[in-house]
Amino acid sequence: MPCPDPALLLATLLPHSAGPYIALVAIGFAVAITGHLSAVRWLVAAGIVLIFLGAFAFPLALNLTESTPPQLKSR
Repeated sequence: MPCPDPALLLATLLPHSAGPYIALVAIGFAVAITGHLSAVRWLVAAGIVLIFLGAFAFPLALNLTESTPPQLKSR
């Protein structure tokens, strides 16, 4: 019996709509701005990591693990 790939199992947990990714980027910007205003470097870095995850890494992982790409609906 073949063992399922853990990366594919984790990719099924990713949301298929844009809302959570946009929210993650917005939270990342809020964290980074707070870090800049309070001069806390690790908070700025955490905000940048959140922005990267929400804008690039998670959507890329979702697209790479789907069997068919999302289709655009025309009017």
